[in-house]
This record gives sequence, structure tokens and C-alpha cells, in this order.
Amino acid sequence: MQEVKGQRILLFGAGYVNLCYRNNIPYFIWLVFLSLCLVFLVRSQSLQSRFSHFSNSQAVLETIRNLMNTDCVVPDWLHDIILGYGDPSSAHYSKMPNQISTLDFNDTFLSIDHLKASFPGYNIKVTVDNPVLQIPPFRITFPIMGGKGKKRKEEDGNEEKPEEAKALIVEPHVIPNRGPYPYNQPKRNTIQFTQTQIEAIRAGMQPGLTMVVGPPGTGKTDVAVQIISNLYHNFPEQRTLIVTHSNQALNQLFEKIMALDIDERHLLRLGHGEEELETEKDFSRYGRVNYVLARRLELLREVGRLQESLGVPGDVSYTCETAGHFFLYQVMSRWEEYISKVKAKGGKVPDVTDVSSFFPFHQYFANAPQPVFKGKSYEEDMEIAEGCFRHVKKIFTQLEEFRAFELLRSGLDRSKYLLVKEAKIIAMTCTHAALKRHDLVELGFKYDNILMEESAQILEIETFIPLLLQNPQDGFSRLKRWIMIGDHHQLPPVIKNMAFQKYSNMEQSLFTRFVRIGVPTVDLDAQGRARASLCNLYNWRYKNLGNLPHVQLLPEFRTANAGFLYDFQLINVEDFNGVGESEPNPYFYQNLGEAEYVVALFMYMCLLGYPADRISILTTYNGQKHLIRDVINQRCGNNPLIGRPNKVTTVDRFQGQQNDYILLSLVRTKAVGHLRDVRRLVVAMSRARLGLYIFARVSLFQNCFELTPAFSQLTARPLHLHIIPTESGLWWTSRPSPNLIVSYLAFNMLND
Repeated sequence: MQEVKGQRILLFGAGYVNLCYRNNIPYFIWLVFLSLCLVFLVRSQSLQSRFSHFSNSQAVLETIRNLMNTDCVVPDWLHDIILGYGDPSSAHYSKMPNQISTLDFNDTFLSIDHLKASFPGYNIKVTVDNPVLQIPPFRITFPIMGGKGKKRKEEDGNEEKPEEAKALIVEPHVIPNRGPYPYNQPKRNTIQFTQTQIEAIRAGMQPGLTMVVGPPGTGKTDVAVQIISNLYHNFPEQRTLIVTHSNQALNQLFEKIMALDIDERHLLRLGHGEEELETEKDFSRYGRVNYVLARRLELLREVGRLQESLGVPGDVSYTCETAGHFFLYQVMSRWEEYISKVKAKGGKVPDVTDVSSFFPFHQYFANAPQPVFKGKSYEEDMEIAEGCFRHVKKIFTQLEEFRAFELLRSGLDRSKYLLVKEAKIIAMTCTHAALKRHDLVELGFKYDNILMEESAQILEIETFIPLLLQNPQDGFSRLKRWIMIGDHHQLPPVIKNMAFQKYSNMEQSLFTRFVRIGVPTVDLDAQGRARASLCNLYNWRYKNLGNLPHVQLLPEFRTANAGFLYDFQLINVEDFNGVGESEPNPYFYQNLGEAEYVVALFMYMCLLGYPADRISILTTYNGQKHLIRDVINQRCGNNPLIGRPNKVTTVDRFQGQQNDYILLSLVRTKAVGHLRDVRRLVVAMSRARLGLYIFARVSLFQNCFELTPAFSQLTARPLHLHIIPTESGLWWTSRPSPNLIVSYLAFNMLND
């Protein structure tokens, strides 16, 4: 007999109120915390019974208890928004008194034309007239929007004219030369962001609350990474905390962050899951410690090479301290002497050959691409010389930062120092934040910005805890920005207790609540993941969701799927051997007919030449997932010509992921089940890029009102699988993508 566990809570109302007033804490704030605690008590009860051997609920409850007993400070500009009072737009950057007028967008824009297209309603004024010099990066000065700034101008009688209010001052600037080696060149963004994405990036760089609603395939992760990069370069003294719901989303963020111009010594990932990163680099605490120690030795070897090139005696490359003395007394003295010889004096520009002939580090840079100096102009060669010195200076700057690692001997102390002092971009899951809050606060962990991905999947309390991972500074929170990115039209947080889920609205995330109360959002409106025809299956759920140009232009989107007449199709599956859905255990639904059909189609695709890793099989129930895996093991799992699909999992687990081809089994034949939730339907329809093939009992699902917008399109095509066997041997084809009237072969694999 299963043991039943319960939680009993005794509340003394009068004493509770007295406690609030005695601690000078508003009563309603305590009520918010209490309600959130009740959710976690119920959630922990169900979790402990199912995953008692590794449940984190006890530690999370301990964190909530500690929060209620400590002085936690939420930024003033967030108070009313979190409690649901006042003006919903009060935390928007346009209402913030400290909004920033000039921002360096770094590599966000690819060209001046890209910039102009991103601000169609503005009058663009470029500070240089020469078109050759109008190249990125750009520094943009915006008019101060609304709020107190406008009021002050009106009172002073200096109200801006409308044309001045819509003017943008664009200043192209040159990134200083970083050195003569190829790896010194900065990594650049290659994505041409849309107008809406640019607005999201701009909002994320400003102080305040930024809400970005991102439908499937609209580049939420790319926007997040660009915001992180721009904050890193605009505010090098600030630290950014990244919080996601899943380790997989964290991995995607890190893989894209590494492709941008961010020094990897400033990256740190807390928690587990980094093993799945598609890189050999380890961004965990101890992985970063090992990187710093290895990098220290590498830099000291460079110091030794520089010492030899200058002919300085002694062992100056022994420690970071000796290297620092060497830089101060030997390197800087030579550089200052060099500058005094080659700098312009009395308006007279020295000869261009002097820049190269007096340069003191020729021998050190002998391994750089030659010639180091071009000899064309004094200004160009001086910039090269200064770039070489920046390269040398950076070596000693890093060694100075690593000096503490020579004094701290244990890995634990080194990892703590790395977290508190060295890292500028720290990433963790919301679960890890809840588990380790006490440890982080004890260490004196500080941060200025929070970026949350998958915000619509995170419980309200799990969203709230990351705001409080640091102690107040002079009685105030130092948090300056809170960027939330998510999609409330996809699946919400998971609440196991049905009563709390249905009657207490506990599955509503804080992100969704903010959207519902009217907090301003930036809605991304162009997807670049799927064919336009596949996008039509779910874009009805969003406001003005369109397609990026490459979806209409690239060959992979314009050509058909080899061996198939259609790029998406709903395939009717009747009873197999007289059986439709089965339920061997309560709520453990299976459908053998659909499982066999799905695996047969997977084998057919592999025999045509489709790579198995580009195919994923999804289903709406765990029971069907296990059945499909069993069928694969039986039919083709050990066949080297076929292999296994990339993933066999449930729709819920596959949220946030994608693949080229999706085979979807809906399982049910007696009742629609939880696919009636339109958010689950949106996730299911939006996972495929090039091909989606759905197996279901059509007569059941086509009569479901909630599913009508998608199933009306699916049922407009034949309900038997249509294939073209003459295209065997190829998984690509030059045949145009469907909607053409051609002869075809109707092929019902199940009935045959």
C-alpha cells in the first residue's frame, strides 16, 4: 500500500500581522510569500513521492523560509509591477528616470542600410558625410522618451520639436587595433536583425524591465545573446546573471555567446548540464579554474618570450608578481621612450619610417604576419604600434587578474574567487538559483542585470528568487535591468497538484501574469525556422507572425521533401488488429498501430537517404514514447543502414528544441486528452523545419473546437500518406515544394 504523505500548516493570524508590523514589512508582501510557499509545499509533496531519491524540493523550501526571515530588497521600480498595482508600464525604459541617451550597439548592425531599415520612423543623422566611413560599429544617441525628462523640458520652456524628438544621431567609430595576430580580430555578429529584434535589443540595453515575447523560430536566443554582448561591452564593470528553465536552453545560449566577442575568462556556468555542451571547453566552476591556471602558464611563457626579445636578464616569468614588476620597469619604460620619439611635436608629423624603426618590440612580434607596419601613412602605422602595445598590455592585465590564484591554494577558494570577482557573465538554471541562494549570498555574490530565457515556463516563485541572490547595497537593490524572454502561448510551468493547477491558477508564470496585466512587451514577428506552409499551422495563435526572407529564398525551403508529395500531412490511423488506444496502466496511453506506422515511415526515410539525426519522433504521452522505443529496438535499432532517430520523446520534453523532420503520434482514439490545450498544440506544430507528418485518429481530433485552426489546414490534404517511390536514393530533390498539382501515388502503409 502506497504511503500517503501530508503537510500541516498552523497559522496564527494576529501574531502574523504583528510580526509584519514589528519588522516594518508591508503585510501584503508577506501574503505574497505565503501563497508562494503553499504552492511549493504542495509541489514538494507530489515530487517527493515520485522522485524522493533526488528531489530538490526540501532545499527549495529552505530557501523560501530563509527569504521570509531575511531583509530582501526588490528594486523600487519593480514593486508595483510585481504586486500588480499601478501603471503596468512604469518599469518600461521609456518611463525610467535614468534611461540612457547614447548606446554603443557594437556589432548589432551589419551596415548603415541595416541601421536605417531598423528605425523607419526616425530621421537618421550620421556624424560623418563620407559613405566610406559610415560602417559599423555605430554609437547611437536617442531622444529621451516620455517620463520625467519630458516634463522637465516642458517646465523649462524647451520642449523638443517633433522632428527633433524623432532624430537619431549615429556616430560610426573604429574599434581600436588589438594586435597584429589574426586571433586579435574581434568576432562579429553575422545576423541581420529585424526591426522588432532591434527594438528588443535596445530595450534590453536600457535600465528597467524588458519583456520579449518570442514565437517559435523568431530568434529569441539570438536576441538574448546580442543583449548580453552589448551589455558586456557598454558596461564592462557590470555583471549579468543568466537564468533559464532548462540546461538545454543554457547550453544553446553558451554556444552562441562563444561565437561573439566576449572573453571566455569572464564566462561562468553554475550547476550541472555543461556536459551536453557541443564544445570541448568546460565552463563549470572547476573547469574555469583549470582554464585560468592553464592560461596563466601560457601568458607567463609569453612574458618569458618578451623578456628574451628585449634582452632582459633574470627569471621574470616565474610568477604573476614578477611579471608585473617586469612590465612596470622594463616594458612601460621602453614604450614611453618610444612614444616620446615618434609623437608629433609642435605640429610637425614625424617621418612614417620612424614609427617602425624606433619600435622596441620588433623581435617579439616576429611570429606575427609580416610586415607588421605597412609604411603607407603615419596615422596607420601609429595605430598598428598602439595595437601591438595593447596586445602586450593585455597579457599583463590578465596576469594581474590571475594573481590571486597564486595565493589561493585550494580549488574551492579559487572557484569562489572566480564567481565573486572574475566572472562577468554567470549562468544557472532557476532550480540551481533556488538551491544555492544561501551559499551565493554568503559569498557576497553581486550582479547588475538579469536575463531570463524560457520565462513562461518558470514558476512565479522560481522567477522571483533570482532577483534576491544578493544582499542590498546601502539598503537598496543594485539591480538595474531585468530582461524576460519567453512565449506564454507555449506550455506553462508544470504543477502536479490538479487542484492548485485548475482552481488556484498556480501554473501561471510571472511572465504570463505580467502580459495579462498589460506590461509592455516586444513581440517578435518574423520566424526563420520552418517553411512558410508549416508556419501557417501555428501562426494564427500570434499577432502578425510572418516569415523572414530566407524562408522564401533558400533552396531547402523551396524544394520538396524527397519521396513525399507533401511537406506536411495528417495521416489517419484506424484500429490496428482491432485495437486503437490501450491503457496498460492508469494514464499510460499507447497505440501500437501508430507506433508501427511511425517507425515504418522512419525506416522508409532512412532508406531514401535521410540522415537519421535529422529526424525526431514525438508523441503526446509517455506510454507511447516507451512503446515507440521498443518498436525501434525490435525493427531497426541495430541496423547500421538505418540506425535510430535523433530523439524519441514527448512534445512537452521537446519544447525549445527543433529538427528538420518531425514524426508526431497523437495516440488517443477515445478522447482528445491533453492536446486540447492549445499551447501543447502550438509546441507540437512548431518543432519541424522542413517536414511534419502527424499520425492520429482524424475523426476524433477534427471535431475538437480548440484545434480547428490547425486541423482545418491538415484535413484539407489527403488523409492517407502520399509518397513518391521513384525518388528513392535521394533525400534531397529539385522538385518544387508542394501545392503543385502533380500525379502521385497514394500509399497506405498500414493497410498494406
